[in-house]
Amino acid sequence: MEKLQQLYEGKAKKVFATDDPELLIVEYKDDATAFNGLKKGTIHGKGVINNQMSNRLMAKLESAGVPTHYVKELNQRETLVKKVRIVPLEVIIRNIAAGSFSKRYGVEEGVVFEQPTIEFSYKNDDLGDPLINTYHALALKLATPAEIETIKKYAFQVNDFLRAFWKSCGVTLVDFKLEFGRLSDGTIVLADEISPDTCRLWDSKTGEKLDKDRFRRDMGGVEEAYAEIMNRLETHL
Repeated sequence: MEKLQQLYEGKAKKVFATDDPELLIVEYKDDATAFNGLKKGTIHGKGVINNQMSNRLMAKLESAGVPTHYVKELNQRETLVKKVRIVPLEVIIRNIAAGSFSKRYGVEEGVVFEQPTIEFSYKNDDLGDPLINTYHALALKLATPAEIETIKKYAFQVNDFLRAFWKSCGVTLVDFKLEFGRLSDGTIVLADEISPDTCRLWDSKTGEKLDKDRFRRDMGGVEEAYAEIMNRLETHL
C-alpha cells in the first residue's frame, strides 16, 4: 500500500492518503501534549507503543463484536485504517473518579463507582472540548439519535472488554476516551486509538500510574510507565 500525500497532522498522529480512497495510513508520533495543547513535550518511544497497543486491542475488540477502523499494522509506527469521518464527540467512560471528574465534582480521586459513567465532550479545540449531553449533541447535529445509541452501546462493550483484559494484567482501568467515525456507508466504527495517552491505567496492587498522567503531572518515569504497560499487554495477549 503506497503512502501518498499527508492529509492531516494532529497532536499525536499524522494521516496520509493511499492509492485506495477508502484506506488511510496513520503514523504515530512521540509528541505529547496536555491541557488542550498548553503543555508540550516528547515521550520517547510513545508512538511505537501507542500504535502497537491500539492495534492489538482493536483486533481483540473486533473479535469481541466491536467494529473498528483497524485494517493492519504496516510497521512499528504506521497502521493501515479504514477512512472514516470522525463523529465530533469525545466519549469518556469512567469506572473510578479521577482527573477532571474529581476536579469538576469535588470527588476524591480513587472513589470507585457502583457502575460506569459515560460523558460526551464536543470535539472542538477552539472551544476547549466542552462537556455536552445527548440533547446538545442532537441540537448541534453532531450525530443522530441512532448513532448516539450505537456509540453508547459500543463504548460500554469496550469498557467491559478492557476492564477484564487489564485486570488480567494486574492493571485497573480507571477511565478512558474513545472516538468513533462513520465509514462511507454510514456505519459507525471505533476509530482513533486505545493507549496510555487515552486511558488511565493504575497498577492494581500499588496504585502506581502507568499512563499519560505521569506527563501531565510532572511525575517523571513517563517512558518507563509506557514501556511497563506495553510489556504487561504483550505478556497477557
